[in-house]
Order: sequence, then structure tokens, then C-alpha cells
Amino acid sequence: MPKFESIDHLNEYRRQLRARRDPSQPQVLVCAGPGCLPLGSEEVAQAFRAQLEEKGLSAQVALKTSGCHGLCARGVRVLLRPQEITYQKVTPADVPEIVETTLVGGGVVERLLHEEPETHALCRHKGDIPFYRSQQAIVLRKLDVIDPESLDDYLALGGYRSLRKAFFEMTPDEVIEAVERSGLRGRGGGGFPTGRKWRICRDTGEPIKFVICNGDEGDPGAFMDRAVMEGDPHAVIEGMIIGAYAIGARRGYIYVRHEYPLAVKRLQLAIQQAREAGFLGKNILRSGFDFDIQISQGSGAFVCGEETALIASIEGHIGEPMPRPPYPAVSGLFGQPTIINNVETWANVPEIINMGPEWFAAIGTEGSKGTKIFSLVGAVHHSGLVEVPMGTTLRQIVFDIGGGIPGGRAFKAVQTGGPSGGCIPAEFLDLPVDYDSLQQVGSIMGSGGLIVMDETSCMVDVARYFIGFLYEESCGKCTPCREGLKQLKKIYEDITYGRGEEKHLTLMEDLCAVMASASICGLGQSAVNPVLSTLKYFRHEYEAHIRDKKCPALVCRPLLKYTIDPETCTGCLACVRECPVGAISGLKKEAQEIDQELCIKCGLCYEVCQFDAVRRE
Repeated sequence: MPKFESIDHLNEYRRQLRARRDPSQPQVLVCAGPGCLPLGSEEVAQAFRAQLEEKGLSAQVALKTSGCHGLCARGVRVLLRPQEITYQKVTPADVPEIVETTLVGGGVVERLLHEEPETHALCRHKGDIPFYRSQQAIVLRKLDVIDPESLDDYLALGGYRSLRKAFFEMTPDEVIEAVERSGLRGRGGGGFPTGRKWRICRDTGEPIKFVICNGDEGDPGAFMDRAVMEGDPHAVIEGMIIGAYAIGARRGYIYVRHEYPLAVKRLQLAIQQAREAGFLGKNILRSGFDFDIQISQGSGAFVCGEETALIASIEGHIGEPMPRPPYPAVSGLFGQPTIINNVETWANVPEIINMGPEWFAAIGTEGSKGTKIFSLVGAVHHSGLVEVPMGTTLRQIVFDIGGGIPGGRAFKAVQTGGPSGGCIPAEFLDLPVDYDSLQQVGSIMGSGGLIVMDETSCMVDVARYFIGFLYEESCGKCTPCREGLKQLKKIYEDITYGRGEEKHLTLMEDLCAVMASASICGLGQSAVNPVLSTLKYFRHEYEAHIRDKKCPALVCRPLLKYTIDPETCTGCLACVRECPVGAISGLKKEAQEIDQELCIKCGLCYEVCQFDAVRRE
């Protein structure tokens, strides 16, 4: 890779790069995203390499490991281009058949094609699969077609073209104006207008400024930022360089949690490649602008996703939030003006500069422009990464893209925004997903976690889980958050263990009011969302736990009761053998009985009974 000394040099290299690439050359792209890696994507790639060598096809077929293909529920995924044939659940044992049938014979391996759960229709091409067909990819558009460790791949698809445009066709003010006109809002949770934040920072007039990429993704079930950092790291870097140019910063940091070692590895490689190519360092592309990036690894504290706690961590202090104002755009890292945006926000910037702010602003809703990435998980057929225009309804995401609820069960709720998000019931399935609409029903956009729940979920238990998570992750600095979460956690334990009282419901609402108004940072302020939303929309479940001492969804173990139907029981003694406390008695071939005083509600008897004699209520 040469060091580009000028725009002409870069343009000529890009022209030669494209001339060397044959668009009709067969390609095998093995997903190495967060969902497929644990399922053996490296072994699948090795099997392809061995088969291609054995068949003498190594020179004719390009083999790459790519970023996330999106449909994580069906990994390991393999995309064959230019045919756009996509295979799912591929194992190393499947590779010889794929090579022989598709790469050599031009056919398809039908058993590895995507099958729709309701219609059982087989989808040969990626564009035929409803999961992909209903999306609009901007940030994710390159993830499944490039090698994330190849700068050439990024350049061939127009990488660093926006950097050239910003440096040589726009002033810093014009860059900020373009971001303002685009309507881009921060994708990390708060939704603050990105361009306005940049302008505030630039207008401080301070000579030393910083830009930071917040890659500290800590929401349970969320992997949007991880997938982008691992699958398209140069997009994040290019966005940061453009942002630094706009505000006049000379140094940037990418803050990544230590649980993402592959993201760190690929970001480090991309930074090194960008330096060697002249996109980072002194006098970038002879523009007179200096800028460099370094990686700072966090230790996994959820609270460090909050911008002031993140800054404290980079500075070497305990990751605790600070009162605001002043906001980081005025006084941030080392007391200097600092811009913090998350991974998805930075990755949008090159596309806005390249395509123009009007193009971006034409996507989405009046108050929420562009697209949003969600990690769609939970009770859906198709879990994975989803990118849709703002304003897409929950119904479209859950049923058109996610394929609906497995097992014929009913949809119950969806939680948006991670552990601090609210639980939205079925009556709002046609709600457009944007910043304002979600707030109106008691939830938040957050960074993009989206957890679907069906009728088997207990909403009291769901709220209990997230309050427990937030209690463990609270830094404990401010009293409202520290003590409020402690008391909420205790109340939930009392309710789910059958010790709940009517007064607990009022007490929970009072605690939430104090936490929302008096906590220092967003963790405590938004921790009330899962409580208040479930109290509002599923109050009857709380009342059943408190008044009837029953869990309607049969989830809260202390409230369950196991009995044996004497008419159905055959006396096979399977339950007797499995019971760990000897609570079941009776003669062989006669009906058994459970001693309720001894029963620990473990449910083993229910699981092993083959005659449906054990009843759970």
C-alpha cells in the first residue's frame, strides 16, 4: 500500500485498483461477524481454502472472511457472488458440496438455502429473503461484501472519497453545515443533533480539541457497534477524521470495551493502514491538517457508556459520571472541548458528505432522519442486525423482518433502548420507531437494542432482571441512583417471592420519580423506564403476583405450584427418581403425590413426566 501524497495519487491508485478487479470473478464471503464466529466461521473458511486448492480454483475464486451478514440466527452464513446466492447454517462438512455444486456446477444446494418459517418457501438469492428485502442499509451496506482487514476493499467501494471531498471541496464550517442539514442525531442514545454539537465545540475557539468514538457497547443483547467496528472499521475512522477537520481537533480516541478483542484488533490494523496510506498523521494528503487516533480500552463498566464517565476512564480515573454543565463539547477530555459520538454516528458521516445532506434528510421522519441499526433478538424467528429507515413501525421490524413469533405464540411486548428502555405492548405495534414516538410511550431509542417477548415472558420478572443489571452496573456515586436501584431490586425480590404488598406499587412509582429527576447521569435517570412502562401497561401482572401470589406466565419459581393429576399418573416413578429433595411419594403403578412443604419448585418432575400428569400453576 503506497502512502498517498496527493488526491491525484489516490485517484490513480483507486482507478488501477478497480481496473484489476473483475466484477464477474466468483467470490466466497464467509461471515465472521459476532453471531457466526462462535459457530465456526473460521473453520468454514479454512475448509473453503482447502477445497479451492484441491480443485485448482484458488486463482479463479476469491475467498474472503467478511463482517456480519445480518441474519445471525442462521449462521454460519456464506454469500456467493456475483450470483448473490446465500447459504445458511454452513459447516465445514458442507463445503465440498458447495464447491462442487455451485462453484463448479452452477447449481444450488437446496438444503442450505434460507427457508421462510410460515410458507416454507426457499430463497436462493439474498434479495429474495424478506429479512433483507425490507431493510435499507447505509452503515451496514458494506459489511457482508468486504474484507474488514483490507484497505484495498474499502477503497474499491469508494472509501476515503468523502475525506477527499471534505478536505478539498469544503471548509470546516461547510462540513458542519452539511451535518446540520442532514438532520443526523446521535445514535448512542440521547439523540442530540450531531451538527449542533459539532458547532458548539468549534465555536469555543479553544486551540486544543478532541474527538472520541464511543464503542463501549454494554446493553445486554446488543451488538450493533461491535459488528460495525469488526466489519467496517475504516468507515468509523473516516468519519472521525472528517469530524476532527470540522471542529479543528488534532487527536482522537476510540473507546472500546475489553470484551471486544476482535474489534480492537481490526481497529488497530485499520489505524495502522490509514497511517501508512497517509490518511492519519501529519499533513494528511498535503492538506496541511494533522490528525491521529489511538485506542483506549475500557474494563467493561456499563456506566462508561455515559460520556463523562468515559472521559474519566480515558484520563485514567475511576469511570464515574460528572455533573453537567459544562458539557464535553465545551469542557471534556483533559478540560478541553471534546466531541463524543458513537460508532454508528461516525459511520454515517462519510455517507452524508459523499451523498449530500439532502439525500440523508429525505430518509426517515420529520424529527428523526436517516436509518437506525437495531440488534433484533428474543422471541423472533430471525434474530440479527437490522437497519431500517427511521419511522419504520415495530410491526414491520418484528413480523416482516424478524419473521414473527416462533411456536405460534402471541406477541407480548418489545423493549427498545437496552436495559434502560421501556417495554412496549402489542397495542403499539404500529408505532413508528423514532426518537419522539418512543419517548411518548415511555421508552427510548437508546443505542438500538430491541428485545422481543412473547406470552411466555413475565413482565414483572423482565423488569426485575433489568433493575438487577442496572443495580450491579451503577457506579454508586449519586444517592438517588444507588439507593433507588437498591430499593427497587429489593421490592422486585419481594414481589416475585410472594412477599409483595399493594403499597409496593406506589413506593416504586415514588422511587422512580426521585431517580428520574435527581440522578446525575442517564443511567439513573432512565433506569425507571422498565419499571414505569411495565407498571403502566402490565399492572395486572403485578397485581396477580401481589394479590393472588401467582405468576400468570409461570416464570417466577417461588410462586409456582406443582401437583400430580391422579387420573393421568401411571406411577412410573420417573418424577420420584428425579426429585432432589424427596418431595414425591407413592407406590409404583399408583398415583404419586407432591408434598408442598418439601417441594423446592425446581420443575424437574414437570420436565421428566411423559404422560402430562404433573401440572404447573
